[in-house]
Amino acid sequence: MRLDRSTALLCVVDIQERLLPAIPAGPSVVAMASRLADAAALLGVRSVLTEQYPQGLGSTPPGLAAKLPPAIAKMAFSCCGCDAFTASIAADIESALLCGLETHICIQQTALDLLARGLTVFIAVDAVGSRQTLDHEIALRRLESSGALLTTSEAALFEWCRTAEAPQFQAVRRLVLADRTADRE
Repeated sequence: MRLDRSTALLCVVDIQERLLPAIPAGPSVVAMASRLADAAALLGVRSVLTEQYPQGLGSTPPGLAAKLPPAIAKMAFSCCGCDAFTASIAADIESALLCGLETHICIQQTALDLLARGLTVFIAVDAVGSRQTLDHEIALRRLESSGALLTTSEAALFEWCRTAEAPQFQAVRRLVLADRTADRE
């Protein structure tokens, strides 16, 4: 069960400006989601962006939003409760890689619904977060026991890339190295 860029969908869920300050891992979630969005663009991975009640929670940070298709506004916690989101899942999509907020609410409910629809669901654990650590940790345990596959954003990038012979490999490698350099600063 590996991510295949030709049949995968990157789902960037509800990373919104008014919610981010309450998320301890907020800056890291934005950085990892941004890296995933960059790699998806380089590798031709389809992507979707959602915003939960944008009138109340604000919009996606502009730097991240610029890397993705226009946001789909939703009120349901599960992205699958929104017709525009479900319409974005083409017939040939076999897997979804989820990142965003909050792990125990919108990520969890979306993942469970996508699993019920027969998709293989991956959770980029370094690109999801919740306000409370316990909620985040229990959600990851529940998701894993329900069949979602836990991974990291870096692992996903290299799975999409598949080989160092891929034309995009050096660009993907630079994305990873740039994040490592930023971590040391």
